[in-house]
Amino acid sequence: MKIENTQVQMRKGILEYCVLKIISRGEVYASDMLEELTSAKIMVVEGTLYPLLTRLRKAGLVDYKWIESKSGPPRKYYTITEVGTEFLKGLDSTWKQLVTSTKKISAQRTS
Repeated sequence: MKIENTQVQMRKGILEYCVLKIISRGEVYASDMLEELTSAKIMVVEGTLYPLLTRLRKAGLVDYKWIESKSGPPRKYYTITEVGTEFLKGLDSTWKQLVTSTKKISAQRTS
């Protein structure tokens, strides 16, 4: 078993949460999201982000609008919807529980 495979699966598991967290801060362009996710070592494959954004939009969690660019074609900027904000609150709660649980497990002594 390769550790890299497990690490990839762990990152995939929190990707949706991280994307919603980024979008919740305000309008954001997909390439800016990609840059932040890559620098945080959450995602390194560009082809993963766009299908996820499409799924989030179809689920009503995010929306987008086209904004004219001074340096090229219009850009699609994403925002979180009210439904997405409520969904993210649930994910925030789950994340806090997971962090607490993993810290508790990590702190356990083996006998």
